[in-house]
Amino acid sequence: MDLNTDLVIVGGGLAGFCAALEAACAGHQVIILEKLAETGGSSAMSGGCLAFAGTDLQAADNIEDSSELLYKDLREVGLFENDDELVRAYVDHQLETYQWLKRAGVQFGAHIEASSGQSVPRVHNVDPADMVRILAAKAKQTGKVQLLTGVAAQRLVQDDAGRVNGVIALKGADSFKVAGRLGVILASGGFNQNAELVHRYAPQYDHAVFIGGAGNVGDGLKMAWKLGADVRDMIYIKGTFGKHPTDETNHHSCLAVYKGAIAVNQDGKRFVNESISYKLLGDACIAQPYGAAYQILDRRILESGDNLTRILDLERRLEEGLMLEADTLEQLAAQIEIPAEALVRTVSDYNSYVDAGHDPDFGRKRLVHEFGELVRIEQPPFYAYPSTAAVFGTYCGLRVDAAMRVIDVFGDPLPGLYAAGEIVGGLHGGAYMTGSALGKAAIFGRIAARTAGSI
Repeated sequence: MDLNTDLVIVGGGLAGFCAALEAACAGHQVIILEKLAETGGSSAMSGGCLAFAGTDLQAADNIEDSSELLYKDLREVGLFENDDELVRAYVDHQLETYQWLKRAGVQFGAHIEASSGQSVPRVHNVDPADMVRILAAKAKQTGKVQLLTGVAAQRLVQDDAGRVNGVIALKGADSFKVAGRLGVILASGGFNQNAELVHRYAPQYDHAVFIGGAGNVGDGLKMAWKLGADVRDMIYIKGTFGKHPTDETNHHSCLAVYKGAIAVNQDGKRFVNESISYKLLGDACIAQPYGAAYQILDRRILESGDNLTRILDLERRLEEGLMLEADTLEQLAAQIEIPAEALVRTVSDYNSYVDAGHDPDFGRKRLVHEFGELVRIEQPPFYAYPSTAAVFGTYCGLRVDAAMRVIDVFGDPLPGLYAAGEIVGGLHGGAYMTGSALGKAAIFGRIAARTAGSI
């Protein structure tokens, strides 16, 4: 049977449920279509980091942050290739969204860390799968949200005036229409599980590791393309540095470099400024021999990790047997089969740069972006973490305006069509700030629902 509702949402991840809860609380009926049997998608598989500024948790840690500093960092880390209006929309709504998530019952870790692209610590940690479950339950409690799992959106439907007013959906062999009076929000994720599409835009990552929701094949993107939707940032698909090349149980990167480690290639030499965005680190790594590198650290750096932040949980990686350990750098070099003399020289040179406050090779000044003092690598035992670049998300996609209306190739909004989450391009630009993917899913999902509900 065909179904009728106020708002149709395609995708049951963080963006979809934030949009659904926002719309339901405004009094609108919602149908969410999720093609898989389970909700959560890539959101639930993520590292659980959200980038917020000016929060109570930061204040409790005596961290001074602001919306303007967040705006500055997002623009800078994006190499100013990102859409200024989208960055401003993120910044203007981020603090209220953090508070909204807390009121919904989302639990944030008490300690705040600094990571990729951040001038001050602003990584707010959650259990990502639990966050999606909480928001899904809140949406269901409103009595206004209907979730259909195992239902795949096939095509967008337009009325005679060209307004998007629903989708053609498929469950098993049955095709039916789901009509939405207010329109459709695409929250269907990216396309890192579609090798053909990834190759079209980023052939350098053909042989990279791909990790993400099984449903992330770009179907929402294609449905919007069919109607003439424009795209943003497609050339900026990048892998995230720090994924162990052979570990299939731990899907998250390890960023010891942001605690003071250095990255060396198979020749035992540094090849990059380790403080830059881990997307740019990914580009640098994939260009090294075998597309791999090692993060080199000592006991002090290992102990400075944060076991509540997955990408900085260094001791857990050691306990899991993923790090190699040795009493001397020469012994460590033998284990990872790189020239011992080269590794010793690289570490010695780096330590002298730390002492001098100047890195003539790559210009590293901080631990991460503009935060943290560099530290020497000198306290045994020493550790090596094998690392490659993994594509966790595509971070590009549909062009939208600040109201999350999808824009066509002529610069006009496609009436009735909105987007949120990973399917949206334009926020990240040339690189990436930790926490801005989950952040934009929550923030932009709410904005999309508000815009759709205002017609």
